[in-house]
Amino acid sequence: MSGHHHHHPTEARGHEHGHDHVPAADFDWDALAAHLEREAELKAPAVTAAAHWLRDLTAGGEVRRVLDVGSGPGVLAGLLAEVFPAAEVVAVDQSAALLERARTRSGGRLTIQQADLPEEFGKLGGADLIWSANAIHHLGDQQTALTGLAGLLRPGGLLAVAERGLPLRYLPRDFGLGKAGFQARLDAAHEAGFSTMRAELPDATEEIEDWPAMLGRAGLTPTGTRTFLIDHPAPLAAPAREHLHAQLARLHDQLADHLDPQDAATLAALLEEDAPTGILHRPDAFYLSAMTVHTARAAR
Repeated sequence: MSGHHHHHPTEARGHEHGHDHVPAADFDWDALAAHLEREAELKAPAVTAAAHWLRDLTAGGEVRRVLDVGSGPGVLAGLLAEVFPAAEVVAVDQSAALLERARTRSGGRLTIQQADLPEEFGKLGGADLIWSANAIHHLGDQQTALTGLAGLLRPGGLLAVAERGLPLRYLPRDFGLGKAGFQARLDAAHEAGFSTMRAELPDATEEIEDWPAMLGRAGLTPTGTRTFLIDHPAPLAAPAREHLHAQLARLHDQLADHLDPQDAATLAALLEEDAPTGILHRPDAFYLSAMTVHTARAAR
């Protein structure tokens, strides 16, 4: 699942996208799916590199079944399927609409499984590799969620959780609008909103977010953490610009009331679609982030 922090791709979902609160009939799933797909495509080289690392970690064990928990529209699950060609790769999500996108995108290569998370982890079946990117933080009790996923691993199986990393950067510190340091202040407002989102989740449990320690408490043996760069330098291609525009529009909806007037005006200026200073046209816009993946193994 995903957002700025939700600067992450699949971070875009859940609270940020508001799909926790909006009746499905009223929610624009196609717009959400397109946003999540663009975000995942920007991340694809990093995810592919991470998948090759996971393949190295599983070397010597046959990976026959892979779960992507919180898969959204299945872009990342498709990348896992390329790196693990002999495996059944299962896209798991709460949204039937997003899973239908996953099935269509993959030409039937992916198995899809609708499940309410975390209540229906038990229906997912066993797996040799479980991947979950920016989904666990949408569940109130993160430790119990990890323990539930760990229980699905076959002997020697691997759990890989992509959480946090570094927030997205897309403009220089001083880019000629408003006060310098705009993105750091936007991050601070976003972090406050993220804490509020977590506090409002069902079964919300405060947790020190030491992911290797949490994986250890889930009964697994940590097998390393690595961070993968998502780096698209200026000048940006149109799909990345359009994604940034959509991301900033979402942040404007969430945070405009929490920003000082000058920063709110800067954000509005970046969203202007025809202005040369808007994010769709600026020559200095880039897309730079980092995805951190924590891994741990079940006993053989």
